[in-house]
Amino acid sequence: MKLRKLGGLALGAMLVAAACNTGGGATATPGAPAPGATQAPVDKGTLKIGVTLPLSGGAAADGQPTMKGAQLAVDQANEAGGIGGYKLELMVLDHAVNGKYNEQQGAQDMQTFVGDSAVVGVVGPYNSAVAKVQIPISNDAGVLQCSPANTNEALTKPEFGALDYRKNFPERINYVRVAATDDIQGPAMAVYDFNTLKLRNLLVVDDVTTFGKGVADNFQKKFEELGGTVQRVGAPADTTDFNSIISAAKPETDGVYYGGVVTSGAGLLLKQLRQQGKTFPFTGPDGIVNGSGKAEGALIQIAGAAASAGSYGTIAAIGDFPGRADFEAAYAEAFKNDADFNTAGAYSGPAYACATIILKSLEEFLKTSPDADQAAIREGVRAWASDTSNTFDTVLGTESFDKNGDTTQPFISFYVVDPAAADGAGDWVFKEQLNFAQE
Repeated sequence: MKLRKLGGLALGAMLVAAACNTGGGATATPGAPAPGATQAPVDKGTLKIGVTLPLSGGAAADGQPTMKGAQLAVDQANEAGGIGGYKLELMVLDHAVNGKYNEQQGAQDMQTFVGDSAVVGVVGPYNSAVAKVQIPISNDAGVLQCSPANTNEALTKPEFGALDYRKNFPERINYVRVAATDDIQGPAMAVYDFNTLKLRNLLVVDDVTTFGKGVADNFQKKFEELGGTVQRVGAPADTTDFNSIISAAKPETDGVYYGGVVTSGAGLLLKQLRQQGKTFPFTGPDGIVNGSGKAEGALIQIAGAAASAGSYGTIAAIGDFPGRADFEAAYAEAFKNDADFNTAGAYSGPAYACATIILKSLEEFLKTSPDADQAAIREGVRAWASDTSNTFDTVLGTESFDKNGDTTQPFISFYVVDPAAADGAGDWVFKEQLNFAQE
């Protein structure tokens, strides 16, 4: 596996290529009509793009900005006249229960999507545990799912058990993602902690969930391989008091890695660490990078801006992507009246990209089968998106998928909290990114 840093020259080349491409891909230009949108005077009715995310309570800090990324793409497609004579409708279902993602609700929501013949693709989910219960349902029905944020490697890679989620149709790839996997994300942060932050003795806490334990396992394996030592503790997702865990940390501890999400207690752990006078770095995966201190339920909002200083996190996607400034401006304009979520989040761009992929697949299928019924359209969208020979020019750059449905451009981006950002409320600031594409 070869990793390389994407410099300014490479970014510029990607941006020029996207701007000049008039070939098979759809060019994403935030603020303009969404990729794939075509003027069509014939009114054939409405097709739906599903969105499955945790959107309420503490989970809103993750879900709402992600959902709005997909909404922006669909709105732009409709403004341009729809696709192939069809208008597009965003069908949004919230699988948060009591402010946290809920697998059972996620499964019920996927049943709702597959039961509606007008749904041609679904953006989401956000959490890998939800994907594990949704994929068997969507795979049986042949409904395309594109996740902007799932990272558990078992969802796609057969060697980790992916075939268990598509038992009835093992060769049918209906689930794709633009996020890198945890067997990349976990080790990437381990290398950063060891080489950049110079940490050697870590307290590693995970939230005993599919995502949290998985990414922490990958992190620990790499960190120990590098020569670091780990004290490992599992704290269930409903933990609110971490003081005993903190007090039991070894004297030589010089940092904490948290495997999990903010709704599992990351913000409380950080807050209580600082209350006990522990000022060493707090690091973690994309589950902790969820917005500024102005966002209700964000890690920085829970722990406080000052306490969040010295926090580092990864995002399993490209952070400094081509057209980022234009996308963020278009997002801000579209959602300026939303008091809580008028700023793009870490996975708003990837969600926009996922919607672009669904829209482009729909456009390409309708070019050759303009009179297809809804069942044929659903299958055509799935088949086009999962074809490894097809590429998509998205706001993130050129996307394509391998034989398992994983992105062929797995980026990991690194962020640090700046407590002075967001008018003193604190925010995550992009540091650098690495591309772990195999060659």
